[in-house]
Amino acid sequence: MAHANDDSLRDRPAILAKVQPLTTLPRKPLVLNNREFHWITEKICRIVEDPAPTWWWVCFLVSASISIFLGIGLLWLVSTGVGVWGLRPPTFWGWDIVNFVWWIGIGHAGTLISAILCLLRQKWRTAINRSAEAMTIFAVMCAGIFPLFHVGRIWLAWWLFPIPISEATWPNFHSPLEWDVFAVSTYFTVSVLFWYMGMIPDLGTLRDRAVKTWRKYFYGILAMGWRNSVRHWNNYEMAYLILAGLSTPLVLSVHTVVSFDFAAGIIPGWHTTIFPPYFVAGAIFSGFGMVLTLVLPLRTMFKLHDLITQHHIDCMCKIILATGSMVGYAYAMEFYIAWYGGNIYEGFTFINRAFGQYGWAYWIMISCNVISPQLFWFRKVRENTALVFIIMLFVNCGMWFERFVIIVTSLANDFLPSSWGYYSPSIVDIFTFFGTMGFFSTLFLLFVRFLPMLPIAEVKHVTPAADPHYHPEPDTAYAAAPAAVGAGKGGRR
Repeated sequence: MAHANDDSLRDRPAILAKVQPLTTLPRKPLVLNNREFHWITEKICRIVEDPAPTWWWVCFLVSASISIFLGIGLLWLVSTGVGVWGLRPPTFWGWDIVNFVWWIGIGHAGTLISAILCLLRQKWRTAINRSAEAMTIFAVMCAGIFPLFHVGRIWLAWWLFPIPISEATWPNFHSPLEWDVFAVSTYFTVSVLFWYMGMIPDLGTLRDRAVKTWRKYFYGILAMGWRNSVRHWNNYEMAYLILAGLSTPLVLSVHTVVSFDFAAGIIPGWHTTIFPPYFVAGAIFSGFGMVLTLVLPLRTMFKLHDLITQHHIDCMCKIILATGSMVGYAYAMEFYIAWYGGNIYEGFTFINRAFGQYGWAYWIMISCNVISPQLFWFRKVRENTALVFIIMLFVNCGMWFERFVIIVTSLANDFLPSSWGYYSPSIVDIFTFFGTMGFFSTLFLLFVRFLPMLPIAEVKHVTPAADPHYHPEPDTAYAAAPAAVGAGKGGRR
């Protein structure tokens, strides 16, 4: 018996040698074709350093021309009054607040990608976080235009802040609109600091590579004396981590506060506790949709397929699928709450949304936000870049209609049937909205032209060469070269 045990112990190493358990699942590379550090630096910096391509000038001129309509609409509004918008009793919130909530939602993905995914150590964020952060800042700038001019007397908008003045008037801190002032301004400030902090190492690289004098001074000032030292890197990483921690609660709080604009009211269709998580999920949904809408064309135009891989697109599509399903669940839950609550006004509001005078907008919302993202269950759809881009356009359109349905349908048919009306936007509403789209596009094109679109240092960090234990496989052709040379010398001898 003991002899048998000795034999089993003696044979165990041989048996275990044949068994090779899979300790870790293979991870898809975040940079394809084993690109070197120098290639990554050249590829990203060349976008800024090379002359602007023709397509960039065409897009810039078109977007700058469209942004002129924003100036025309705002000038018309200030010189005449808020009455030039399509606001009529009982609909006193229209396209202005719809566009405000839509732009704020688009600005959510940038901070989510940079802050939350950074804290969760999701390395796939590195190729898209810089563009998403820039998109966040420009979207918040566009969003702030609408409530700012909605006050009517824009020259008195500074009264919204608690600044001591001779009139001794203070903001009404019980108003959710006042909460928006603090939430959006804080979100914008932290987002700008986070975006700029992440660019400092790359700005130092552009400064050192600059040939023209104005570029040296321009990037030198922005780089703030960056010297790539160990001390600078320690301070940078600590500051970046602190800003990521500060930004994370803002991702959840900002759109929650925006949802309080509605949930704190008594209007049927608004007065519900589901709005905060519902609005946050919708904001992430629309934000990732806009990120893909912007990144996919740039990936093709600048040939960034090795840096923005199919794995990045796949991850974003899955997030859109998850948040789109959450939004669809919220739509269904709203009807259930209206039925279960037994409130006749609430029940009428939701039936009227689906089958009333704005039913066309409701079903556009359902088709774009609930049905179209379900195509991402299929891998072939996620791998079809053109189809992903088209679905993202539907997502962006559907999320705008979601805000339209929530705001307009609840106000147009309120408690008093004699005051019901049909809301239609005016030409000033249309000018202002499409002008903000041109303004947003112009700012984003300028960002792509003059600032690094991808974080150079972070992209290098996710390559295999960044691992201190990395040993590249020898090139077979290079390894065979010394033998061939030696054979040649032997032959000559």
